[in-house]
Amino acid sequence: MKRLNKSSINILAGLLLLLSFGCTDNSEKSSRVATLPFYNEASFTPHWFNLESDSLSSFHSIPAFELSNQNGISITEETITGKIVIADFFFATCPGICPKMTENMHFVQSAFKNDEQVIILSHSVTPRIDSVSALREYANEHQIQDGKWHLLTGDRSLIYGLGRNAYFVEEDLGLTKKPDDFLHTENFVLLDKKRRIRGIYNGLNKGSVNKLIADVKTLQAE
Repeated sequence: MKRLNKSSINILAGLLLLLSFGCTDNSEKSSRVATLPFYNEASFTPHWFNLESDSLSSFHSIPAFELSNQNGISITEETITGKIVIADFFFATCPGICPKMTENMHFVQSAFKNDEQVIILSHSVTPRIDSVSALREYANEHQIQDGKWHLLTGDRSLIYGLGRNAYFVEEDLGLTKKPDDFLHTENFVLLDKKRRIRGIYNGLNKGSVNKLIADVKTLQAE
């Protein structure tokens, strides 16, 4: 058998190194873009601004609210100002999409478990059932980290107003919703430190959740 010379060995080694980089999963290491857009309505049409733009002073942000978490602690807009927030809407007795959403949100929690600047808000869409004690039980069952991940309950009309008119989580564009219509969505929403929407993600899709994690890191660099 003909032996490879030194030059051939070096070329082969280089090719193997390139292949190893190509097989590496970089989905959680860097964002898809250098900066993230801003969103202000249900179609999620992106708006691009310089961070110093005067337009951002009046741009859409999550309004004032007051809800209680799994420990009975009041959570308000002041709690999340200055934090990067991942938000979703769920209910503790959901047998369908919620368990998978909780699993993927737990993955997000793990990615930022030691980062005090990143918090998670999960709003209950059945607040009459999901009392503080029920959410405390759910938190214990799913290893939800206090102070990092807040399970929220409170006034139903407030929660539904936030979901539909502030976070725009429903995908039924153009359909008028009645107050009694149920709110159910798999979407995760990303907020920056000024409560502005910077991304929306499919909470059932691990690839989309990886993009969310990467985009959080982009916000951290702003």
